[in-house]
Amino acid sequence: MAFTIRKIDHIQLAAPKGCEEDAREFFNGILGLTEVEKPEELKKRGGVWFEFGTFQLHIGVDDPFTPAKKAHPAFVVENIEELKSHLIEKNITYKEDDNLPGATRIFVDDPFGNRLELLEWV
Repeated sequence: MAFTIRKIDHIQLAAPKGCEEDAREFFNGILGLTEVEKPEELKKRGGVWFEFGTFQLHIGVDDPFTPAKKAHPAFVVENIEELKSHLIEKNITYKEDDNLPGATRIFVDDPFGNRLELLEWV
């Protein structure tokens, strides 16, 4: 082939109209992702963007909105036990899953019902 896919630039999750403050509270306030400014032309569409490491997570408005219950991004976490304690303190429920050998992982829903996987390789 004459082309090569090099990396993921960003992940996009859908959310309902008016989602921005809830997205900020969860992805920045709870998970600690850094908000980045959207390009001026895209601001009118709504939503909010975050970054972590060299990746971005885009929360985009979808109308009508349906949360992703099966499809999901998976985020590698350092010190997942501390994350679990943090989620409990913030009243965020999660589901533990031990079906992936070599990983400690949990699933959590974002404020809009989208499924997120958080895992630490052991």
